[in-house]
Amino acid sequence: MKLIMRSEFDDLRLNPNHQFEADRNGDKQIVKIYADELLIAKKVTHKKSIRYFAIKQYKDYLIEKQ
Repeated sequence: MKLIMRSEFDDLRLNPNHQFEADRNGDKQIVKIYADELLIAKKVTHKKSIRYFAIKQYKDYLIEKQ
């Protein structure tokens, strides 16, 4: 997985064809986004640090702007 921008992560999360789940363990929170049961992106929040990751082909799953 590689780092992506927040706007790209939000675009993946807001896509109605994708599912997401959140998990919290102490100071660490992880939000995972799935497309057809394939993990395509995740957001990791640890204390005040927020990182967004996605698979290499994540642009194939972005919503097309009209």
